[in-house]
Amino acid sequence: MMQLEWESLKERLQSFCQDQLLAHLQSLSDPDRIRLQEEISAIDFDELRRTIEGQGQSVDWHALASRAMPPDAIRLNESASVQRAAYDAGEKAIRDGKVAMILVAGGQGTRLGFDKPKGMFRIGPVSHRSLFAMHADSLRGAMKKFGVSIPLLIMTSPATDAETREYFESHHWLGLSKDHVTIFQQGTMPAVDRETGAVLLESPGRIAMSPDGHGGIVKALRTHGILDACRAEGIEYFFYAQVDNPLVTACDPTLLGHHILAGSQMTTQVVQKRFATEKVGNVVSIDGKTQIIEYSDLPSELAEQTNEDGSLRLWAGNIAVHVMDRTFLERCSQDPDSLPIHLANKAVPYLDPSGQIVRPTSPNAIKLERFVFDLLPRASRAIVVEGDAKDVFAPVKNADGAPTDTPASAKQAISDRAKRWLAEAGVECTPECLVEIHPMWAWDADDVKSKIQSQGTIHSDTYFA
Repeated sequence: MMQLEWESLKERLQSFCQDQLLAHLQSLSDPDRIRLQEEISAIDFDELRRTIEGQGQSVDWHALASRAMPPDAIRLNESASVQRAAYDAGEKAIRDGKVAMILVAGGQGTRLGFDKPKGMFRIGPVSHRSLFAMHADSLRGAMKKFGVSIPLLIMTSPATDAETREYFESHHWLGLSKDHVTIFQQGTMPAVDRETGAVLLESPGRIAMSPDGHGGIVKALRTHGILDACRAEGIEYFFYAQVDNPLVTACDPTLLGHHILAGSQMTTQVVQKRFATEKVGNVVSIDGKTQIIEYSDLPSELAEQTNEDGSLRLWAGNIAVHVMDRTFLERCSQDPDSLPIHLANKAVPYLDPSGQIVRPTSPNAIKLERFVFDLLPRASRAIVVEGDAKDVFAPVKNADGAPTDTPASAKQAISDRAKRWLAEAGVECTPECLVEIHPMWAWDADDVKSKIQSQGTIHSDTYFA
Protein backbone atom coordinates (compact mmCIF):
# COMPACT_ATOMS: atom_id res chain seq x y z
CA MET A 1 0.00 0.00 0.00
CA MET A 2 1.42 3.37 -1.02
CA GLN A 3 2.26 5.93 1.69
CA LEU A 4 -0.40 8.26 0.33
CA GLU A 5 -3.03 5.57 0.73
CA TRP A 6 -1.97 4.94 4.33
CA GLU A 7 -2.24 8.65 5.06
CA SER A 8 -5.75 8.67 3.60
CA LEU A 9 -6.69 5.65 5.69
CA LYS A 10 -5.25 7.29 8.81
CA GLU A 11 -7.31 10.45 8.19
CA ARG A 12 -10.45 8.34 7.84
CA LEU A 13 -9.71 6.51 11.09
CA GLN A 14 -8.99 9.78 12.88
CA SER A 15 -12.40 11.09 11.87
CA PHE A 16 -13.87 8.19 13.86
CA CYS A 17 -11.29 8.39 16.68
CA GLN A 18 -9.99 4.95 15.66
CA ASP A 19 -6.45 5.75 14.49
CA GLN A 20 -5.04 3.59 17.31
CA LEU A 21 -5.47 0.71 14.86
CA LEU A 22 -2.36 1.95 13.02
CA ALA A 23 -0.23 2.42 16.15
CA HIS A 24 2.03 -0.53 15.32
CA LEU A 25 2.05 -0.12 11.55
CA GLN A 26 5.80 0.37 11.27
CA SER A 27 6.51 -3.02 12.88
CA LEU A 28 4.40 -4.99 10.39
CA SER A 29 5.55 -6.96 7.38
CA ASP A 30 3.98 -6.16 4.03
CA PRO A 31 1.57 -9.17 4.18
CA ASP A 32 0.49 -8.17 7.71
CA ARG A 33 -0.09 -4.59 6.57
CA ILE A 34 -2.27 -5.79 3.72
CA ARG A 35 -4.29 -7.99 6.05
CA LEU A 36 -4.78 -5.14 8.54
CA GLN A 37 -5.88 -2.84 5.75
CA GLU A 38 -8.42 -5.42 4.59
CA GLU A 39 -9.80 -5.83 8.11
CA ILE A 40 -10.11 -2.08 8.58
CA SER A 41 -11.81 -1.67 5.19
CA ALA A 42 -14.40 -4.31 6.11
CA ILE A 43 -15.62 -2.32 9.13
CA ASP A 44 -18.53 0.07 8.72
CA PHE A 45 -17.36 2.71 11.21
CA ASP A 46 -20.50 4.80 10.72
CA GLU A 47 -22.67 1.86 11.79
CA LEU A 48 -20.26 1.02 14.60
CA ARG A 49 -20.43 4.54 16.00
CA ARG A 50 -24.23 4.63 15.80
CA THR A 51 -24.42 1.28 17.58
CA ILE A 52 -22.05 2.20 20.40
CA GLU A 53 -23.59 5.64 20.89
CA GLY A 54 -27.02 4.07 21.10
CA GLN A 55 -26.08 1.51 23.73
CA GLY A 56 -27.52 3.67 26.50
CA GLN A 57 -30.93 3.59 24.87
CA SER A 58 -31.88 0.40 26.65
CA VAL A 59 -35.18 -1.31 25.97
CA ASP A 60 -37.77 -1.12 28.71
CA TRP A 61 -38.37 -4.86 28.75
CA HIS A 62 -40.96 -4.66 31.50
CA ALA A 63 -43.09 -2.25 29.46
CA LEU A 64 -42.58 -4.31 26.31
CA ALA A 65 -43.29 -7.62 28.04
CA SER A 66 -46.39 -6.19 29.72
CA ARG A 67 -47.92 -5.99 26.22
CA ALA A 68 -46.86 -9.52 25.34
CA MET A 69 -49.56 -12.00 24.47
CA PRO A 70 -49.27 -15.74 23.87
CA PRO A 71 -48.43 -16.30 20.21
CA ASP A 72 -51.05 -17.37 17.71
CA ALA A 73 -49.83 -20.93 17.37
CA ILE A 74 -50.66 -24.23 15.74
CA ARG A 75 -50.75 -26.46 18.82
CA LEU A 76 -50.06 -30.15 19.22
CA ASN A 77 -53.77 -30.87 19.63
CA GLU A 78 -54.55 -29.53 16.15
CA SER A 79 -56.85 -31.90 14.23
CA ALA A 80 -55.32 -34.86 12.43
CA SER A 81 -56.71 -33.60 9.12
CA VAL A 82 -54.92 -30.25 9.50
CA GLN A 83 -51.64 -31.98 10.39
CA ARG A 84 -52.04 -34.37 7.46
CA ALA A 85 -52.67 -31.52 5.03
CA ALA A 86 -49.53 -29.80 6.31
CA TYR A 87 -47.48 -32.98 5.91
CA ASP A 88 -48.70 -33.42 2.35
CA ALA A 89 -47.87 -29.80 1.43
CA GLY A 90 -44.40 -30.10 2.95
CA GLU A 91 -43.76 -33.43 1.25
CA LYS A 92 -44.69 -31.94 -2.12
CA ALA A 93 -42.29 -29.02 -1.64
CA ILE A 94 -39.49 -31.43 -0.75
CA ARG A 95 -40.19 -33.76 -3.67
CA ASP A 96 -40.36 -30.75 -6.02
CA GLY A 97 -36.81 -29.75 -5.00
CA LYS A 98 -37.87 -26.49 -3.36
CA VAL A 99 -36.24 -27.07 0.05
CA ALA A 100 -32.68 -26.67 1.36
CA MET A 101 -31.43 -27.23 4.90
CA ILE A 102 -29.35 -24.71 6.83
CA LEU A 103 -27.28 -26.04 9.73
CA VAL A 104 -25.69 -23.44 12.00
CA ALA A 105 -22.40 -24.81 13.32
CA GLY A 106 -20.28 -21.89 14.48
CA GLY A 107 -19.89 -22.93 18.10
CA GLN A 108 -17.11 -24.82 19.80
CA GLY A 109 -17.66 -27.39 22.52
CA THR A 110 -15.95 -25.34 25.21
CA ARG A 111 -18.69 -25.81 27.81
CA LEU A 112 -18.59 -29.54 27.10
CA GLY A 113 -14.85 -29.70 27.77
CA PHE A 114 -14.42 -30.35 24.04
CA ASP A 115 -11.90 -28.17 22.19
CA LYS A 116 -13.24 -28.77 18.69
CA PRO A 117 -16.33 -27.69 16.72
CA LYS A 118 -19.38 -28.82 18.65
CA GLY A 119 -20.67 -30.66 15.58
CA MET A 120 -17.83 -33.16 15.97
CA PHE A 121 -18.97 -34.12 19.50
CA ARG A 122 -20.08 -37.76 19.68
CA ILE A 123 -23.67 -38.04 20.88
CA GLY A 124 -25.13 -41.29 19.50
CA PRO A 125 -26.18 -43.32 22.58
CA VAL A 126 -25.18 -46.63 20.97
CA SER A 127 -23.49 -45.72 17.67
CA HIS A 128 -21.46 -42.82 19.11
CA ARG A 129 -22.20 -40.84 15.94
CA SER A 130 -21.29 -37.16 16.07
CA LEU A 131 -23.77 -34.30 16.04
CA PHE A 132 -22.75 -33.62 12.44
CA ALA A 133 -23.46 -37.25 11.56
CA MET A 134 -26.85 -37.18 13.30
CA HIS A 135 -27.98 -34.25 11.14
CA ALA A 136 -26.42 -35.60 7.94
CA ASP A 137 -28.06 -38.98 8.49
CA SER A 138 -31.45 -37.40 9.17
CA LEU A 139 -31.11 -35.46 5.92
CA ARG A 140 -30.07 -38.62 4.07
CA GLY A 141 -33.11 -40.35 5.48
CA ALA A 142 -35.34 -37.57 4.18
CA MET A 143 -33.75 -37.78 0.75
CA LYS A 144 -34.28 -41.55 0.67
CA LYS A 145 -37.90 -41.26 1.83
CA PHE A 146 -38.86 -38.52 -0.63
CA GLY A 147 -36.62 -39.52 -3.54
CA VAL A 148 -34.84 -36.21 -3.98
CA SER A 149 -31.50 -34.50 -3.30
CA ILE A 150 -31.65 -31.77 -0.66
CA PRO A 151 -28.83 -29.20 -0.42
CA LEU A 152 -27.14 -28.85 2.96
CA LEU A 153 -25.78 -25.40 3.81
CA ILE A 154 -23.49 -25.35 6.86
CA MET A 155 -22.59 -22.01 8.43
CA THR A 156 -19.34 -22.06 10.36
CA SER A 157 -17.37 -19.41 12.24
CA PRO A 158 -13.67 -18.52 12.07
CA ALA A 159 -13.16 -20.85 15.04
CA THR A 160 -14.83 -23.87 13.43
CA ASP A 161 -14.49 -23.44 9.66
CA ALA A 162 -11.20 -25.21 8.91
CA GLU A 163 -11.84 -28.19 11.19
CA THR A 164 -15.41 -28.57 9.92
CA ARG A 165 -14.22 -28.71 6.32
CA GLU A 166 -11.51 -31.22 7.18
CA TYR A 167 -13.99 -33.34 9.14
CA PHE A 168 -16.46 -33.61 6.28
CA GLU A 169 -13.74 -34.34 3.76
CA SER A 170 -12.03 -36.98 5.91
CA HIS A 171 -15.39 -38.61 6.70
CA HIS A 172 -16.42 -38.79 3.04
CA TRP A 173 -19.02 -36.04 3.47
CA LEU A 174 -20.89 -38.26 5.94
CA GLY A 175 -22.57 -40.14 3.13
CA LEU A 176 -23.81 -37.00 1.39
CA SER A 177 -22.81 -35.90 -2.08
CA LYS A 178 -19.99 -33.36 -1.93
CA ASP A 179 -21.79 -31.39 -4.64
CA HIS A 180 -24.81 -30.92 -2.37
CA VAL A 181 -22.92 -29.66 0.70
CA THR A 182 -21.92 -26.00 0.95
CA ILE A 183 -19.80 -24.90 3.90
CA PHE A 184 -19.60 -21.15 4.34
CA GLN A 185 -18.31 -18.88 7.06
CA GLN A 186 -20.30 -16.25 8.91
CA GLY A 187 -18.96 -12.75 9.23
CA THR A 188 -17.23 -11.11 12.15
CA MET A 189 -17.58 -7.84 14.04
CA PRO A 190 -14.92 -5.96 15.99
CA ALA A 191 -14.71 -5.90 19.77
CA VAL A 192 -14.56 -2.40 21.20
CA ASP A 193 -13.41 -0.98 24.51
CA ARG A 194 -16.51 -0.53 26.66
CA GLU A 195 -15.29 2.81 28.07
CA THR A 196 -13.93 4.54 24.99
CA GLY A 197 -15.52 2.74 22.03
CA ALA A 198 -12.06 2.17 20.53
CA VAL A 199 -11.75 -0.93 18.36
CA LEU A 200 -9.34 -3.35 20.03
CA LEU A 201 -6.31 -5.03 18.50
CA GLU A 202 -5.50 -8.65 19.36
CA SER A 203 -2.01 -8.32 17.83
CA PRO A 204 -0.09 -5.50 16.09
CA GLY A 205 -1.59 -6.41 12.71
CA ARG A 206 -4.90 -7.97 13.61
CA ILE A 207 -8.16 -6.56 14.95
CA ALA A 208 -9.92 -8.37 17.81
CA MET A 209 -12.93 -9.85 16.02
CA SER A 210 -15.76 -12.18 17.05
CA PRO A 211 -18.50 -13.98 15.08
CA ASP A 212 -21.50 -11.81 14.25
CA GLY A 213 -24.06 -14.20 15.78
CA HIS A 214 -26.46 -16.64 14.15
CA GLY A 215 -28.19 -13.62 12.66
CA GLY A 216 -25.07 -13.20 10.55
CA ILE A 217 -26.52 -15.86 8.29
CA VAL A 218 -28.55 -13.25 6.41
CA LYS A 219 -25.46 -11.35 5.28
CA ALA A 220 -23.40 -14.50 4.82
CA LEU A 221 -25.93 -16.11 2.47
CA ARG A 222 -25.76 -13.01 0.30
CA THR A 223 -22.01 -12.35 0.35
CA HIS A 224 -21.16 -15.99 -0.45
CA GLY A 225 -23.59 -15.98 -3.39
CA ILE A 226 -25.74 -18.71 -1.85
CA LEU A 227 -29.06 -16.90 -2.21
CA ASP A 228 -28.40 -16.40 -5.91
CA ALA A 229 -27.39 -20.03 -6.37
CA CYS A 230 -30.48 -21.26 -4.53
CA ARG A 231 -32.74 -19.06 -6.63
CA ALA A 232 -31.17 -20.54 -9.77
CA GLU A 233 -31.79 -24.06 -8.42
CA GLY A 234 -35.43 -23.36 -7.64
CA ILE A 235 -35.05 -23.39 -3.85
CA GLU A 236 -37.95 -21.53 -2.23
CA TYR A 237 -37.72 -22.58 1.43
CA PHE A 238 -34.91 -22.91 3.95
CA PHE A 239 -35.25 -25.30 6.89
CA TYR A 240 -33.00 -23.87 9.63
CA ALA A 241 -31.60 -25.71 12.66
CA GLN A 242 -28.64 -25.53 15.02
CA VAL A 243 -26.09 -28.30 15.27
CA ASP A 244 -26.42 -28.85 19.03
CA ASN A 245 -29.94 -30.36 18.82
CA PRO A 246 -29.73 -34.00 17.66
CA LEU A 247 -33.51 -34.53 17.80
CA VAL A 248 -34.11 -32.23 14.82
CA THR A 249 -35.93 -34.01 11.99
CA ALA A 250 -34.25 -32.64 8.90
CA CYS A 251 -36.70 -30.78 6.68
CA ASP A 252 -39.70 -31.86 8.77
CA PRO A 253 -42.50 -31.92 6.17
CA THR A 254 -45.25 -31.04 8.66
CA LEU A 255 -43.46 -27.89 9.81
CA LEU A 256 -42.69 -26.96 6.19
CA GLY A 257 -46.30 -27.58 5.23
CA HIS A 258 -47.75 -25.36 7.95
CA HIS A 259 -45.39 -22.62 6.77
CA ILE A 260 -46.49 -23.02 3.15
CA LEU A 261 -50.24 -23.32 3.77
CA ALA A 262 -50.23 -20.26 6.05
CA GLY A 263 -48.38 -18.12 3.53
CA SER A 264 -45.77 -17.44 6.22
CA GLN A 265 -42.48 -15.74 5.45
CA MET A 266 -40.86 -17.06 8.64
CA THR A 267 -42.10 -19.88 10.82
CA THR A 268 -40.65 -20.91 14.16
CA GLN A 269 -41.09 -24.19 15.98
CA VAL A 270 -41.61 -23.94 19.73
CA VAL A 271 -42.09 -26.24 22.68
CA GLN A 272 -44.05 -25.78 25.87
CA LYS A 273 -41.71 -24.42 28.52
CA ARG A 274 -40.94 -26.84 31.34
CA PHE A 275 -41.06 -24.07 33.93
CA ALA A 276 -41.57 -20.31 34.03
CA THR A 277 -37.92 -19.23 34.10
CA GLU A 278 -36.51 -21.86 31.76
CA LYS A 279 -33.50 -20.49 29.87
CA VAL A 280 -35.08 -20.34 26.43
CA GLY A 281 -36.35 -17.41 24.43
CA ASN A 282 -40.03 -16.63 24.96
CA VAL A 283 -41.98 -16.54 21.71
CA VAL A 284 -44.76 -13.99 22.09
CA SER A 285 -47.02 -11.65 20.16
CA ILE A 286 -46.57 -7.91 20.77
CA ASP A 287 -48.80 -5.43 18.98
CA GLY A 288 -49.71 -8.11 16.47
CA LYS A 289 -46.11 -9.08 15.65
CA THR A 290 -44.41 -12.34 16.56
CA GLN A 291 -41.13 -11.84 18.35
CA ILE A 292 -38.86 -13.33 20.99
CA ILE A 293 -38.04 -11.99 24.43
CA GLU A 294 -34.94 -13.58 25.91
CA TYR A 295 -35.40 -15.31 29.26
CA SER A 296 -33.00 -12.83 30.87
CA ASP A 297 -35.17 -9.90 29.71
CA LEU A 298 -38.56 -11.25 30.80
CA PRO A 299 -39.46 -10.00 34.31
CA SER A 300 -40.12 -12.96 36.60
CA GLU A 301 -43.56 -11.74 37.63
CA LEU A 302 -44.60 -11.81 33.97
CA ALA A 303 -42.86 -15.12 33.26
CA GLU A 304 -44.77 -16.74 36.13
CA GLN A 305 -48.24 -15.57 35.07
CA THR A 306 -50.63 -18.47 34.56
CA ASN A 307 -53.94 -19.18 32.91
CA GLU A 308 -57.01 -20.35 34.83
CA ASP A 309 -55.97 -23.97 34.40
CA GLY A 310 -52.55 -23.26 35.94
CA SER A 311 -50.60 -23.43 32.67
CA LEU A 312 -48.08 -20.74 31.83
CA ARG A 313 -49.54 -17.76 30.02
CA LEU A 314 -46.32 -17.16 28.06
CA TRP A 315 -45.73 -20.81 27.34
CA ALA A 316 -43.85 -20.95 24.04
CA GLY A 317 -40.11 -21.64 24.22
CA ASN A 318 -37.83 -21.01 21.25
CA ILE A 319 -35.79 -24.04 20.08
CA ALA A 320 -34.06 -22.36 17.11
CA VAL A 321 -35.83 -24.38 14.42
CA HIS A 322 -37.26 -22.16 11.67
CA VAL A 323 -38.55 -22.21 8.11
CA MET A 324 -37.84 -19.13 6.02
CA ASP A 325 -38.77 -18.08 2.51
CA ARG A 326 -35.83 -17.44 0.22
CA THR A 327 -37.46 -14.27 -1.11
CA PHE A 328 -37.88 -12.98 2.46
CA LEU A 329 -34.18 -13.53 3.19
CA GLU A 330 -33.25 -11.85 -0.09
CA ARG A 331 -35.21 -8.77 0.89
CA CYS A 332 -33.74 -8.70 4.39
CA SER A 333 -30.20 -9.18 3.06
CA GLN A 334 -30.52 -5.96 1.07
CA ASP A 335 -31.55 -3.95 4.13
CA PRO A 336 -28.64 -3.19 6.50
CA ASP A 337 -31.10 -2.47 9.32
CA SER A 338 -33.08 -5.71 8.95
CA LEU A 339 -31.43 -7.11 12.07
CA PRO A 340 -30.51 -4.99 15.10
CA ILE A 341 -27.09 -5.35 16.69
CA HIS A 342 -27.02 -6.69 20.23
CA LEU A 343 -24.25 -5.70 22.62
CA ALA A 344 -22.67 -8.00 25.21
CA ASN A 345 -20.06 -7.11 27.82
CA LYS A 346 -17.18 -9.60 27.65
CA ALA A 347 -13.60 -10.03 28.81
CA VAL A 348 -11.52 -9.71 25.64
CA PRO A 349 -7.71 -9.94 25.49
CA TYR A 350 -6.19 -6.96 23.69
CA LEU A 351 -2.94 -5.25 22.72
CA ASP A 352 -2.21 -2.16 24.80
CA PRO A 353 -0.46 0.97 23.40
CA SER A 354 2.93 -0.36 24.50
CA GLY A 355 2.45 -3.54 22.49
CA GLN A 356 1.75 -5.83 25.45
CA ILE A 357 -1.10 -8.34 25.52
CA VAL A 358 -3.56 -7.69 28.36
CA ARG A 359 -5.83 -10.54 29.50
CA PRO A 360 -8.68 -9.05 31.57
CA THR A 361 -10.47 -11.13 34.19
CA SER A 362 -13.61 -8.99 34.07
CA PRO A 363 -15.57 -7.49 31.15
CA ASN A 364 -13.59 -4.76 29.42
CA ALA A 365 -15.12 -4.85 25.96
CA ILE A 366 -18.33 -4.92 24.00
CA LYS A 367 -18.93 -7.72 21.53
CA LEU A 368 -21.52 -7.20 18.80
CA GLU A 369 -23.82 -9.80 17.30
CA ARG A 370 -27.12 -10.29 15.51
CA PHE A 371 -29.85 -12.86 16.24
CA VAL A 372 -31.76 -14.61 13.47
CA PHE A 373 -35.02 -14.59 15.45
CA ASP A 374 -35.09 -10.79 15.17
CA LEU A 375 -36.35 -11.42 11.63
CA LEU A 376 -39.71 -12.58 12.98
CA PRO A 377 -41.31 -9.13 13.48
CA ARG A 378 -40.06 -8.07 10.03
CA ALA A 379 -42.10 -10.79 8.32
CA SER A 380 -45.43 -9.68 6.86
CA ARG A 381 -46.70 -13.01 8.19
CA ALA A 382 -44.96 -15.23 10.74
CA ILE A 383 -46.47 -18.28 12.39
CA VAL A 384 -45.64 -20.44 15.39
CA VAL A 385 -45.92 -24.24 15.37
CA GLU A 386 -45.72 -26.28 18.55
CA GLY A 387 -43.61 -29.41 18.67
CA ASP A 388 -43.48 -32.06 21.36
CA ALA A 389 -40.28 -31.38 23.31
CA LYS A 390 -39.54 -35.06 23.83
CA ASP A 391 -39.53 -35.55 20.06
CA VAL A 392 -37.86 -32.37 18.80
CA PHE A 393 -35.63 -30.78 21.45
CA ALA A 394 -32.62 -32.20 23.29
CA PRO A 395 -29.88 -29.56 23.09
CA VAL A 396 -26.29 -30.39 23.99
CA LYS A 397 -25.01 -27.28 25.75
CA ASN A 398 -23.55 -28.18 29.14
CA ALA A 399 -21.15 -30.83 30.40
CA ASP A 400 -22.55 -33.86 32.19
CA GLY A 401 -23.30 -32.99 35.80
CA ALA A 402 -25.15 -29.78 34.92
CA PRO A 403 -28.89 -29.67 35.69
CA THR A 404 -30.05 -29.60 32.05
CA ASP A 405 -29.06 -29.87 28.39
CA THR A 406 -26.18 -32.31 28.85
CA PRO A 407 -24.83 -35.11 26.63
CA ALA A 408 -26.38 -37.66 29.01
CA SER A 409 -29.84 -36.09 28.79
CA ALA A 410 -29.60 -35.82 24.99
CA LYS A 411 -28.55 -39.46 24.63
CA GLN A 412 -31.45 -40.53 26.82
CA ALA A 413 -33.85 -38.42 24.74
CA ILE A 414 -32.58 -40.01 21.51
CA SER A 415 -33.04 -43.47 23.01
CA ASP A 416 -36.46 -42.66 24.47
CA ARG A 417 -37.79 -41.48 21.10
CA ALA A 418 -36.54 -44.66 19.45
CA LYS A 419 -38.26 -46.72 22.15
CA ARG A 420 -41.54 -44.89 21.57
CA TRP A 421 -41.36 -45.63 17.86
CA LEU A 422 -40.67 -49.28 18.57
CA ALA A 423 -43.53 -49.44 21.10
CA GLU A 424 -45.92 -48.19 18.41
CA ALA A 425 -44.76 -51.14 16.31
CA GLY A 426 -45.35 -53.57 19.17
CA VAL A 427 -41.77 -53.90 20.43
CA GLU A 428 -41.05 -53.20 24.09
CA CYS A 429 -37.67 -52.20 25.56
CA THR A 430 -36.48 -52.61 29.12
CA PRO A 431 -35.85 -49.31 30.93
CA GLU A 432 -32.12 -49.82 31.40
CA CYS A 433 -31.21 -50.45 27.76
CA LEU A 434 -30.32 -47.78 25.20
CA VAL A 435 -31.78 -47.92 21.72
CA GLU A 436 -30.84 -45.98 18.61
CA ILE A 437 -32.37 -45.98 15.14
CA HIS A 438 -30.38 -44.86 12.11
CA PRO A 439 -32.53 -42.64 9.84
CA MET A 440 -31.50 -44.66 6.78
CA TRP A 441 -33.08 -47.71 8.44
CA ALA A 442 -36.20 -45.85 9.55
CA TRP A 443 -36.77 -42.10 9.29
CA ASP A 444 -39.94 -41.92 11.39
CA ALA A 445 -42.39 -44.01 13.39
CA ASP A 446 -44.26 -45.11 10.26
CA ASP A 447 -41.02 -46.44 8.77
CA VAL A 448 -40.37 -48.42 11.95
CA LYS A 449 -43.79 -50.06 11.72
CA SER A 450 -43.07 -51.11 8.15
CA LYS A 451 -39.71 -52.60 9.18
CA ILE A 452 -40.76 -54.57 12.27
CA GLN A 453 -41.90 -58.09 11.41
CA SER A 454 -42.51 -59.51 14.87
CA GLN A 455 -43.22 -58.32 18.39
CA GLY A 456 -40.98 -58.89 21.37
CA THR A 457 -38.85 -57.23 24.02
CA ILE A 458 -35.39 -55.69 23.74
CA HIS A 459 -33.23 -56.26 26.80
CA SER A 460 -29.81 -54.84 25.77
CA ASP A 461 -28.39 -51.81 24.01
CA THR A 462 -29.46 -52.03 20.36
CA TYR A 463 -28.67 -50.06 17.22
CA PHE A 464 -30.98 -50.43 14.25
CA ALA A 465 -28.93 -49.55 11.17
